[in-house]
Amino acid sequence: MVKYTENEIKSLDWKEHIRLRPGMYIGKLGNGDSPDDGVYVLIKEIIDNSIDEHVMGHGKKIDIKIENTKVSIRDYGRGIPLGKVVDCVSKINTGGKYDSAAFQKSVGLNGVGTKAVNALSTYFTVHSFRDGQSKKATFSKGELQKDEDLLSKEPNGTFIEFIADHEIFKNFKFISEYVESQLWNYAYLNAGLAINFNGKTLISKNGLLDLLEKRAQHKHLRYPAIHLQDEDIEIAFSHNDHYGEDYFSFVNGQFTTQGGTHLSAFKEALVRTVREHFNKNFDPADVRQSIMAAVSIRVMEPVFESQTKTKLGSTEMGGDKPTIRTFLNDFFKNKLDNFLHRNPELSKSLLQRIQQSEKERKEIAGVKKLAKEKAKKANLHNKKLRDCRVHLGNEKNENRYESTLFITEGDSASGSITKARSVETQAVFSLKGKPLNCFGLKKRTVYENEEFNLLQHALNIEESIENLRYNKIVIATDADVDGMHIRLLMLTFFLQFFPDVVRDGHLYILETPLFRVRNKKETFYCYSEKERKKAIAQCSKGNNRAEITRFKGLGEISPDEFKGFIGEDIRLSPVILETNTSIEELLSYFMGKNTPDRQKFIIENLKIEKDELEEAAA
Repeated sequence: MVKYTENEIKSLDWKEHIRLRPGMYIGKLGNGDSPDDGVYVLIKEIIDNSIDEHVMGHGKKIDIKIENTKVSIRDYGRGIPLGKVVDCVSKINTGGKYDSAAFQKSVGLNGVGTKAVNALSTYFTVHSFRDGQSKKATFSKGELQKDEDLLSKEPNGTFIEFIADHEIFKNFKFISEYVESQLWNYAYLNAGLAINFNGKTLISKNGLLDLLEKRAQHKHLRYPAIHLQDEDIEIAFSHNDHYGEDYFSFVNGQFTTQGGTHLSAFKEALVRTVREHFNKNFDPADVRQSIMAAVSIRVMEPVFESQTKTKLGSTEMGGDKPTIRTFLNDFFKNKLDNFLHRNPELSKSLLQRIQQSEKERKEIAGVKKLAKEKAKKANLHNKKLRDCRVHLGNEKNENRYESTLFITEGDSASGSITKARSVETQAVFSLKGKPLNCFGLKKRTVYENEEFNLLQHALNIEESIENLRYNKIVIATDADVDGMHIRLLMLTFFLQFFPDVVRDGHLYILETPLFRVRNKKETFYCYSEKERKKAIAQCSKGNNRAEITRFKGLGEISPDEFKGFIGEDIRLSPVILETNTSIEELLSYFMGKNTPDRQKFIIENLKIEKDELEEAAA
């Protein structure tokens, strides 16, 4: 029997609590494969403070440098008051943001962010410069190591440098594209602010209009983006010919990836204003289909639904302003309605896009109904999908952010993954042979093709990716030409019909070892020819003989071995859609009529075939 006495009651200091429960402060840990992993939150927590300084009128540039796992951030704001430098990075509930006169509409209000970075770093230094004086303090895992008062000729501001703790963030790395995307959002929201990142300068002149045009490539927009601003609000939107809805929402400079009350109010206000302007009772889905939109608001003391501030929970603007819902509705009614009246040609283009969506929706209504019935009859959860326990009996998506779906081909491969997976958080969807090449096909293809229909039902993205059941969708194919082809076909499916899944960082490629090299004492799993040669040398020392196995199919890997490849040390390559990438051009290259070019690409990028050619040449 477990005793419960005074001895079992523990009191932790601030850094011990953060290190014991890091998820409470920065969300999921991860290893840098996903844009919402904790290592990127650490960067954000520091930059948020620099952005707040800029918003308050202090500092026109921020310098950011990442070398391997070391992050350096220098702003040119007022600098932390020297007598409080140590306290501001090591005492919970200490900071300048509790005084709303100093930081009226700040992102960080709880005084925890920088302390969390400090506690979760093996090396953390803060250096504040103020009027020829400076204070420098160095920490390790939250413990103060050195504290110096120095003279300085540096301009005012704050410099922070840190290395995240590898014991907490295991095998982590920074993906430059994720960091740059995060920084571009800061640039768009703060027109004129120069952000220097690893030698590249990120700066925006037109705010959210730049974001939309860079993301959409303006040649694909159905009409010039509408850009409207007022006190505490900025919006930009247009429609294109892609499927789905693409939103970027921000609160006080914070990218709210999960939306919240402000995004819901934006959608409602847009539909209401468009209906009233055209005097037609459009279906909301038709108004929003193929939209690309960005909305940014500033509120007093925002309330978020988590420490990582990815979803706004506030319903009030604060001060003497109305609710967020009323504020957005009034803004749209005045600004957007007037804009559409002043721009009749643009208004006509908007109407035509809505009518096109309405026509397409009605055309496939019967097909969708039939597809739903087929999915039920197919008994999806037994035939194609081996679900994970966090979802079974739980359709409210409460645990979506902990779950992964592996998409694989054939009974052998799906059987190995199914036996090796974590039944709590990992699900498996089994393809039957090569899927259809859907390049250039219409959306009704998704409902008419049994494989695609069942997959979209498994993902729960029929209506919107907001209902996506799995945070990570992992394409797991064999390491051969057929496997690469299946991978391209699946990428085409998502890019053609559900590009938001890719844009929002949910799609990954599973990396599995190409070789196993072992002797009687040691076993090495190698992901490249270089690793194989190194393992052979290691296993061949003395009188040992190296046994080499080449894995060409996932089914060749035993479930016991597979556990190590999809467990804590899983290697995933994120599918990143860069902002200036044209989906049409991308799909045309990979899946169009240029077969020789595509074959060349597959061979050059297929590790196992490339290694064979290099080995033969040697």
